[in-house]
Amino acid sequence: MKSVYNVEVLEELVRDPYQRKKFCNAFFKKALPIEVCLKKLPDMARTLSFQCMEIVERHDSKRDGATRLVLQTADGHRVEAVVLRIATGRTSLCISSQIGCSVGCKFCATAKLGFIRNLTFVEMLDQVLLAKRLLCEEGRTLRNVVVMGMGEPLRNEENLFQCLEILRDPQFFNLSENHLLVSTVGLPDAMARFAYRFPKIPLALSLHSARQEVRERLIPIAKFQTLEKLKAVFPKLGNPVAGMGRSGSFMVEYLLLKGINDSHEDLIALMNLLRGADAHINLIQFNTYPGAPFEPVSTEAREAFGKELRKAGFKTTLRYSLGDDIAAACGQLAGK
Repeated sequence: MKSVYNVEVLEELVRDPYQRKKFCNAFFKKALPIEVCLKKLPDMARTLSFQCMEIVERHDSKRDGATRLVLQTADGHRVEAVVLRIATGRTSLCISSQIGCSVGCKFCATAKLGFIRNLTFVEMLDQVLLAKRLLCEEGRTLRNVVVMGMGEPLRNEENLFQCLEILRDPQFFNLSENHLLVSTVGLPDAMARFAYRFPKIPLALSLHSARQEVRERLIPIAKFQTLEKLKAVFPKLGNPVAGMGRSGSFMVEYLLLKGINDSHEDLIALMNLLRGADAHINLIQFNTYPGAPFEPVSTEAREAFGKELRKAGFKTTLRYSLGDDIAAACGQLAGK
């Protein structure tokens, strides 16, 4: 069966533009139940596949409004998505791009799973649709989608790009491009392709160290995707591309680990690497998990690190994780 996310198939099945728009608004934008959307279009039920993922577990934080969703694929694998109900009233969703991960970052629970396979763009979009349906029942609207869950998105480039096209397509989810975000551990060639294809969608680089030897310890592929190669692609991320323009600065994520990347030497190296780049630095707390080999720095140490960066003129934010009491925070997702 063909997927409901295929616009050509929808146009073929529902030739009346008004009826097609009515269906798409109900199914993608309002996330109404399938049976409600098909009331006037029963033939579609025999032709299209509407969902390939299902929610098998739901865990709600008792502290901060985060929800961790464990979803199962048609072939029995499990991935996770996280709903973040921000205190300001905005709602974000973090989705996964792979089952497991092949990058092997030493600070991430997902890395312990190894790599199983890429998620299809349909499986990625199903995470969005299922979360939207859940939020609609609460009277909430999904505002932001970040591809920052399990897996390295830019190692699933084709499916990622298809997913983003449908998320921003006015006929489908119609999400604003500056409300989408993709996080990568740093694949320079793929980052350049992403910046060219999606000049208005922000990109986040999981840097975590500006010293080559330290970064290699934390992120094994850094041995090949060196800081020198990453720095060479920075101008393409925060500046106009082919006359289309980038949407402001790109994001640099820096996970502070006690005794690993939190020294004065690390601070100076970070400043030197990013000097002149149009980057916004996010300082992230380390979220522990069973068997984690690292410790977080103190709140005071993180604030002091950020203060020095701001004093030197760098746009810097201290990011506080949500959902760490239900293993839903950054680096904790493990598909179970």
